[in-house]
Amino acid sequence: MENILKKCSFIKGEVFGAIIAGIIALPQALAFGVASGFGASAGIWGAIILSFIVGIAGSKVPIISGPTAPIAIILASAFAVTSDKISDIILILIMASVLQVLISLTSAPKLIKYVPYPVISGFLSGIGLIIIILQVPVLLGAVAKSSTVETIMNLPALAGSISIPTTILGVATLLLLFFTPKFISRIIPVQLFVLVVMTLIAHFLGWDIAKISTMSVSFPKFILPNFSIDLISKYFPLALTLAFVATCESLLTGVIIDSLTKHKHNSKQLIFVHGIGNLICSLTGSMGGSAATMRSVAAVKNDAKTNISAIISSIFLLIVLLKFSWFIVEIPICVLAGILIKIGLDIIDFKVLKILKFAPKDDLTVLVIVLLLTVFYNLIFAIGVGIVLSSLLYAKRVADSTVIKEKQELDTYSDYEISIEQNSHYKIRILHLDGQFFFGSISQIVSHFDELLETKYIILTYNSNIELDMSAIFALEDIIVRLQSQNIKLFLVITNDNVREKIIEMHTITEQIGEESLFAEEKDAISVASKHIA
Repeated sequence: MENILKKCSFIKGEVFGAIIAGIIALPQALAFGVASGFGASAGIWGAIILSFIVGIAGSKVPIISGPTAPIAIILASAFAVTSDKISDIILILIMASVLQVLISLTSAPKLIKYVPYPVISGFLSGIGLIIIILQVPVLLGAVAKSSTVETIMNLPALAGSISIPTTILGVATLLLLFFTPKFISRIIPVQLFVLVVMTLIAHFLGWDIAKISTMSVSFPKFILPNFSIDLISKYFPLALTLAFVATCESLLTGVIIDSLTKHKHNSKQLIFVHGIGNLICSLTGSMGGSAATMRSVAAVKNDAKTNISAIISSIFLLIVLLKFSWFIVEIPICVLAGILIKIGLDIIDFKVLKILKFAPKDDLTVLVIVLLLTVFYNLIFAIGVGIVLSSLLYAKRVADSTVIKEKQELDTYSDYEISIEQNSHYKIRILHLDGQFFFGSISQIVSHFDELLETKYIILTYNSNIELDMSAIFALEDIIVRLQSQNIKLFLVITNDNVREKIIEMHTITEQIGEESLFAEEKDAISVASKHIA
């Protein structure tokens, strides 16, 4: 009896979580489909197909997939580039899907955890701003533009094409999204509630405003594009951007769901399945996507525990499409624009403002640069610049913290070491390398040795467990040559066994100073140097 109750509870959780996720997915899939240029039908069919495939072939964790805001924005850019040629769009989607599959076969999915937070924050906030900027004209009844720059430049001319009924309905949609009573949001997702309410209001008022109008309930038809070399090379950057963003979004969702469920998803499998799912979506003329964070979190918080919830959510959306298409075609475009603007605002990382005063300037610089490049230039370029800039700034911080310390600066400098230097009349100098010896810290380390030429023996102690990179090795060789030209002997103390063994294996350093000049402990080096002085 207890087992039966557990099974019933499990099924109830999966079904309820899936339905909630499906209810959230419905207005989003419609809105993203329209915003992308694919159309509402492609958006909802994409949510159905992708979620079903991920549910069947994905990992056991409850991840709900479908069209998302970043994917919609990239596809909107693609439509602008291809002049609305659907076969070229399908080609881009197929290429992106194949790239996703290829990415899943590498170690790249595991590297998402190394992308700095300012890069992710700037990128997502940029996506949010793009959505808002592009949807403002639609909210006011004007024609949507394909780029943020074009949209902003045309804002002054927008005044002459504003539709009063559309604007009233759009603004009312936004207000209702912000101020829906809490007791309603506990019963039904706010986005769906607003969608239904505003559609009914528009219908009963009989206003002449743009609606979805057409909705295909039949299964999408197979579309085969032209696979010419010229087109593949032309659209490869767009496909790469789409694949990269879809991969990152799926992996970030996977990390979030892991933290909620206390389970571990397989990152490679997650990306592979989404690649296959997006491939099927593209071949059926549907809008692809990625793992959707909001929908997945909603499913988990409503007791969904496995991938079965994704399958049920897909079936739920299919039923809604087949049974309620008559209602969907009546949905005003401006209402979807209002929903998208609210989604855009939700995506913007406002919590950064709380720590603005305390955050390092380097992080803020990266965030702002990534945000601006995302909004006004190129998504993948923005991420690339952000990662490179973050890496360089991090290297600078590590380098700045790497110093060679002498006794007057080093608290741990022992009386024994002080007496050795004094008794040898500073013919023996003992130095501690505090930090990492790598390409970023080379210049200041090398310059320090230029100031220590009035001596006979220099004992350099390196305590880090970080291996010397190529730049550090060549710099150390240069230091040895400089010291030798001044008849100064370098004793190198490497306390970490692995680092010391690597240096021995390379031979380059030991050939210059002699293996007898490489020590595991500082006291041994001091002992040898003292004997030579005596």
